[in-house]
Amino acid sequence: MSYNSFHPGQVWLDTEGKRIQAHGGSVIFIDDTYYFYGENKEKTDGKNGIWHWGVKAYSSKDLYNWKDEGIIIPPEPEDENSSLHPSAQMDRPHIIYNKATKKYVCWLKIMHKDGTQDETVLTADRFLGPYTKVREGLRPLNMSAGDFDLVVAPDGKAYYMFERVHSETIIADLTDDYTDVTGYYSTHFPHPYPPYVREATAHFMRNGKHYLITSGTTGYLPNPSEVAVADTWHGPYTVLGNPHPGDETDTSYHSQISSVFKVPGKKDLYIACADRWLPNAMDKDYHVYKKMFEAIFIGKKEEFDFSSMGEPVVEETRIADYVWLPLRFVEPCEEYPNGMVFVDWKDEWRIEDYE
Repeated sequence: MSYNSFHPGQVWLDTEGKRIQAHGGSVIFIDDTYYFYGENKEKTDGKNGIWHWGVKAYSSKDLYNWKDEGIIIPPEPEDENSSLHPSAQMDRPHIIYNKATKKYVCWLKIMHKDGTQDETVLTADRFLGPYTKVREGLRPLNMSAGDFDLVVAPDGKAYYMFERVHSETIIADLTDDYTDVTGYYSTHFPHPYPPYVREATAHFMRNGKHYLITSGTTGYLPNPSEVAVADTWHGPYTVLGNPHPGDETDTSYHSQISSVFKVPGKKDLYIACADRWLPNAMDKDYHVYKKMFEAIFIGKKEEFDFSSMGEPVVEETRIADYVWLPLRFVEPCEEYPNGMVFVDWKDEWRIEDYE
């Protein structure tokens, strides 16, 4: 199968004709090659207890056609206590390069059955590995740490932006080797409970401004996104609003943005890379399950009519699709005094249509 355009929300196959498995993923550009990596869900059918099968990577020269480069961080099925055991809820790998140590540094979010979340940190000499664990069970700032992004500034300083579970967004400075936090941090977007707490933080910079796109907290079920802007890494951030225009379902086009990638060589092309985690559950009504999450987290679970949710959703994430769309920027004006970022729906689009 060969592609010459993007088809958001449709099945996307690699160069061998297999579904791409890089969920909660990111794109990194090294030398003259793009790499797309993320959670390998090839064995996750929602029933067998397999949450992941390691971290998988793909390479491409054009962003359309992806070659399977294999599992760069393998699962550890023989060790039930490992954060990389297939039943461990490992999510959202992020990999950054440290020019000083000449190491690739990967952070993984690990969710535990008691509801707490922590991080596993690995390093490698090459992007494709092998990776070695350097920290496991890390609780950054002694906090339960959820979805996150890792970002390196032009001066080499790095930042870790994460959801303090069911509470607020934290932006923390990383140590010089990028494997821990220094202790300096700032707090943003406080909310009392899900589904309003922000997660899946995706950072990007444009014209000296810092942007964060986040989702609400409704598990794999989608919800409205929110974009915010600041003049500095630690803010303060000003919330601009929902970047998905005309999205009457309030589901961010039935997807969740995991990262934003600035395409090298293009004047102003940023791609919002999103997962459509549950393509078989697009009939679920956000306004119904929003009330369910509210009821659960304010202690009124017994008052919610669960039959209103319909049939239970099987979280067969091995068939999750991707929704990649370009960002559109509105400069500050009377209607948008702080500017605005939009993610317009397109059934098909091409990189070549951008300067």
